[in-house]
Amino acid sequence: MIKKIKVEQLETGMYIHDLDCGWMQHPFLSNSLKVKNDKIVEKIVNYGIRDLYIDTEKGLDVEDARTVDEVNREIQSEINKIADRQPPSEIRVPIEKEIVKAKEIRKEAKKTVHDLMDEVRFGKKINTENVENVVDKMVDSIFRNEDALISLGRIKHTDEYTYMHSMSVCVLMISFGKQLGFDAKQLREAGIGAMLHDIGKMKVPQEILNCTGGLNDQQYEIMKKHVEYARDLLDETAGISELSKTVACQHHERIDGRGYPKGLKGDEISMYGQIAAIADVYDAMTSQRCYQRKYEPTEVLRKLYEWDSFYNKDLVEKFVRCIGIYPVGTLVRLESGLLGVVLDHGSNNLLRPHVRIIYDAKRSKYISTSYDLDLAEKGSEKVDNYEVPEKWGIKPELYL
Repeated sequence: MIKKIKVEQLETGMYIHDLDCGWMQHPFLSNSLKVKNDKIVEKIVNYGIRDLYIDTEKGLDVEDARTVDEVNREIQSEINKIADRQPPSEIRVPIEKEIVKAKEIRKEAKKTVHDLMDEVRFGKKINTENVENVVDKMVDSIFRNEDALISLGRIKHTDEYTYMHSMSVCVLMISFGKQLGFDAKQLREAGIGAMLHDIGKMKVPQEILNCTGGLNDQQYEIMKKHVEYARDLLDETAGISELSKTVACQHHERIDGRGYPKGLKGDEISMYGQIAAIADVYDAMTSQRCYQRKYEPTEVLRKLYEWDSFYNKDLVEKFVRCIGIYPVGTLVRLESGLLGVVLDHGSNNLLRPHVRIIYDAKRSKYISTSYDLDLAEKGSEKVDNYEVPEKWGIKPELYL
């Protein structure tokens, strides 16, 4: 049985199922390990890990600890309380139409970031003109229908992660900022900062940047310097605003003070930095990387809600309202066993999205003619849970 415990309850003889530390570096090759001695416990405590999951079938138990199912139900219950949302006041372009333009913007953004990072790697100065142009196009697309670019942002190959991650964080930053009421200038500058937030990685040795295993302490300290490198690069670049620099330089700060590079706490971190931190970790965890599996969006939202010592809980709730409990492109299972791809995360209730039905899980076969279903309509069934598309051999992006 998998249970969640406080680090103070950890002792020799337990088996750690998951260190549950999210963004944090730790000195172990895996998130799962046997606690063989007190030195392992001491290491975990010293790395600032506060909660973790144990497997009671492989090691000692903590009788009164909550099971993973109990924890998930409690978190989901809290998330469900924020499901009601106001209908959007603007008229949105249908996603089927906007996604065509969004694909072109995605292609241009990928090339822009790729060229920019190559130039920085070879010692050239940052040319912001192309970045500004593509950010402007992203802002326009997001105002037409933000879900098109957001859903495309989750489609990444492992070898293009660094480039596509910058684009995806930019999209999330602009979309979230739009919901929070940012004006045009703030949206543009926040987007530029997000697009450039990882530019400092081009100053990190390639063998560390492309490491497929866990980094040792020395390598991790070098990797962390990418934020300082980014600040230096942006300080040398004409026309970069302080808002853009803040986004790039605070996306690894955490409200409990355990972030980097400055270890800022709470309100010492600007709102832009706190938003960037949420967007950065959300995209990172929903992406397949060489050293980490891809998590489904709904699963990551639960984690963000759980990690309230790292991230501003009020902003996390607003982020959930922005992208939905079941974001566009998520594969969901209905109570009947039908599988559908989310087309719209719900204008009135995030628990009742608009889906395209494509597969019957009970009969293990595709629906002969897919059809759309608005779960907000009276008498409609409910979403039972999200599904992992790879389990069914389904590519949700093909149905948008």
